[in-house]
Amino acid sequence: DEYHLPIYTGTFLGLLNPFALLCGALAIALFVTHGAVWIAAKTDIAMGERARAVGFKTSILSCFLFVIAGLWVVFGLDGYIITSGGDPSGMANPFAKTVARESGAWLKNYQIHWQAILAPLIGFGAMAATAYMMKGWSERRLLLLSGLGIAGMITTVGVSMFPFIIPSSADPRSSLTVWDSSSSHLTLFVMLIAAVFFIPIIIVYTGFVYRTLRGKINIKTLLGSKETY
Repeated sequence: DEYHLPIYTGTFLGLLNPFALLCGALAIALFVTHGAVWIAAKTDIAMGERARAVGFKTSILSCFLFVIAGLWVVFGLDGYIITSGGDPSGMANPFAKTVARESGAWLKNYQIHWQAILAPLIGFGAMAATAYMMKGWSERRLLLLSGLGIAGMITTVGVSMFPFIIPSSADPRSSLTVWDSSSSHLTLFVMLIAAVFFIPIIIVYTGFVYRTLRGKINIKTLLGSKETY
């Protein structure tokens, strides 16, 4: 309509389709892995070993689910492609373009820009390396490695869908892209000023919290002893 209001035409159970559930399971496995490494970094040997054992299993599960999701996208999921319009320098209007659904469309960006393949390779490789190094590397290295795996897998989604952000199954032409969803120059300027002011504050207090809570937690520290591992 004239107000471009978003309308959901499906049902609640429609949100729980098999592919969405697969992606949800992958997200849980990824963040459990990262959380397990963090627990290992913050606790004593016994608890840390238990956390590493959990992280080892979930990191392998993450790799497996990521591969299944990728094969599903390649062979069983239609993508979206802009067939006309969609000028990046034009007005933000979702209706100023035509969009088609076709098999393999989510792979177009990899054909146009070969560098895009680095995102899934880094995501899978870093998470697989996390599983392989779970019992040998220090927690700091594992945190960086699992974080890199999460970043790579999330970036894979963005690279595959670009420029689409919210595809519309009811009316593909109404799908929101990066350019359809852009804010005005005034809004972006206000956000820039806010970011310049608040981000340093966030960095300072986050650094203070991490410095205050540095070190491992064990029975002695919980009981108030100054002795730590």
